[in-house]
Amino acid sequence: HIRGYIMSNPTAAMVVIGDEIIMGRTQDVNVKYLAQELTLVGIDLKEVRIVGDLTNDIVLAVNSLRENYRYVFTSGGIGPTHDDITSDAIAKAFCVSIDIRADALAILKSYYEKTNTELNSARLRMARIPESATLINNSISGAPGFKIGNVLVMAGVPKIFQSMLRDVLPSLVYGTPIKSESIRVETPEGELAQLLKNFAASFPDLAFASYPFREIGLLGTNIVIRGKKQTKIDTAKYKLLKKLNQ
Repeated sequence: HIRGYIMSNPTAAMVVIGDEIIMGRTQDVNVKYLAQELTLVGIDLKEVRIVGDLTNDIVLAVNSLRENYRYVFTSGGIGPTHDDITSDAIAKAFCVSIDIRADALAILKSYYEKTNTELNSARLRMARIPESATLINNSISGAPGFKIGNVLVMAGVPKIFQSMLRDVLPSLVYGTPIKSESIRVETPEGELAQLLKNFAASFPDLAFASYPFREIGLLGTNIVIRGKKQTKIDTAKYKLLKKLNQ
């Protein structure tokens, strides 16, 4: 990969929480969705960490990332079961108290009344929100996420995660969306490395990346050019195609 310099956008990191992810029993899809949606609004997802259902691991990851990035998103661990410990871990990370909040409780009562379902003690856990946090709407299953400081705490279930992200995105500071163009070359990556390194030096405000692929009887490379200005990307693509004799 040949990285160029792209003028800074707001940055973000993500903490994916859950033993089921660590153990390989559940495949995470939220990272891909978050990355795609943030790219559209000019927020650069820079780092992703995966941690299990351990309070101290969550606290360490969140506290480390929130110091270095504009936003930190978490997914997982805010459901009704005993191992849903994310909310408590976030409260510990921010050194604030956590308890059943009236605003979250009202949302849950309304949702379960409409669905004719008992709001039992397990489901009441989902109304426990850290002090000073603001709620993130959940249009799928009622139980809210929350935002505290620069940390946005959301569900792990993909449809609910996506719903919460749609709710909270308009409140964030946007940057300039990153645009990209790709070139498919039927040449092994190792044979292109020096050419790409030299070429990228001529476009310091763009980023170049190469991704090898293997098909039956063929080794090739997909070259991706990224930047904020489409005209510069188009110019670089045109010149690179000429160098590659395509």
